[in-house]
Amino acid sequence: MSCAALVLLSALPARAGQQKPATSSQDPFVRMNESIDALTKKVWPSVVQVLVSSYGPRDESGGGRGDANVIIGRQQATGSGFVIDPDGYIITNAHVVSGARRVQIVLPAENADGTLATALSGRTYLLSARIVGITTELDLALLKVDGQKLPALPLATYSQVRQGETVFAFGSPIGMRNSLTHGLVSAVARQIDPDSPQIFVQTDAPINPGNSGGPLVNIRGEVVGVNTFIVSQSGGNEGLGFAVPSATVRTVFRQLREYGVLRRQEVGMSIQTITAEMAKGLSLSRNYGVIVSDVWPGGPAEAAGLKIGDILISVDGQPADNLPTVNYNFRLRDSTDKVQIVVLRSGKEQTISMTPVEQRNDLDSVSSLADPEKNLVPELGLLGVEIDARIAGNATGLRAPYGVIVVARAAGATTDVPLQPRDIIRSFNNRDISSLQSLRDAMRALTPGTPVTLQIQRDGRLMYVSFTVD
Repeated sequence: MSCAALVLLSALPARAGQQKPATSSQDPFVRMNESIDALTKKVWPSVVQVLVSSYGPRDESGGGRGDANVIIGRQQATGSGFVIDPDGYIITNAHVVSGARRVQIVLPAENADGTLATALSGRTYLLSARIVGITTELDLALLKVDGQKLPALPLATYSQVRQGETVFAFGSPIGMRNSLTHGLVSAVARQIDPDSPQIFVQTDAPINPGNSGGPLVNIRGEVVGVNTFIVSQSGGNEGLGFAVPSATVRTVFRQLREYGVLRRQEVGMSIQTITAEMAKGLSLSRNYGVIVSDVWPGGPAEAAGLKIGDILISVDGQPADNLPTVNYNFRLRDSTDKVQIVVLRSGKEQTISMTPVEQRNDLDSVSSLADPEKNLVPELGLLGVEIDARIAGNATGLRAPYGVIVVARAAGATTDVPLQPRDIIRSFNNRDISSLQSLRDAMRALTPGTPVTLQIQRDGRLMYVSFTVD
């Protein structure tokens, strides 16, 4: 049948009794497309591309004959991220910005909606970003774009995520900015390593390198998780994608924004996995699960009446079947409410309520004193705060009442220096450092190739950190 015939047939009036085409409000497929269109318009303005400049090994021999021909060169990498707070805070993966010398954010156009018109316009905004904090353990990083108000995405309630739920992956796979795929939640809580407390949302939504750090969202536009890695034999998507759950993201965001590091709540107990041999030796009522092996003197658990030998049944209503799950629950706990622990003791269940204690450091509150412009030491890629009489009087364990406290790492350093948040820089090539300006002056006076040794205090101990100026 010719094309002309097709056109004529489509123009014929409907015969008596023949159904008319369904309208937009009637056709479920049309309604589905309209819903996805509304979703993309809501989500895209908050999704960013992350551009990272760093140094790393580069083999230029072409023969692969070992380390002799490997040199260090400048590298470019891309990833994805999303705005989690309107004040310019952006979540991405730690591995996306690992070793970054410079981090930039590509914002989509304000009217980004996934249409052909906006796709062809090419209007984007390139902004510099600084690294507020990183947790490599959970593979998350918090970035900050200063002086900007940006549309943020809400986080989904993790306990309400369901297997089979429709989800969408937004990001820049292989650098292809503003790409969208969709699929299902394959598993709500997948443990890749049984010895690790880390839990992931598994999805079959197509994810590829470059999607890392981008949001996995539900049909309401809420972030279910942060796309992090794939399991693949080919190197590309095979339907096995994994995202850091929204519950993890919520806790990490709050703590990195407030402290620059990740902390956890403690109740003052040590736990172990129950083995068959342990169950027999201790005549336990069950040969699986988690047992309390120690109750710390003076801690909340002791005050609440927890006993060595208690078998955990649940923590805050969540089953305590294995060690990684219990550790995961405590790591993510971000509530001031009391912990409700149900234990099995002498064959009977008991509920014990205790107030957790968040791990703290005397220097945590110092981070709030740092100004992104005034406290920046660009040559070292850090934000620092000088120790004054007030800080010295409130902080215990200081080895000297002077120095510069590292409160955050910042992208853009000209030299790679292995410093961490809460390190205290005490001296620079045997010269005492008492102010930010003296640290800046010392760095600016050096020429490329000059060796530097810093004396720092880390976790209460003194140590040397050495590097060479690039």
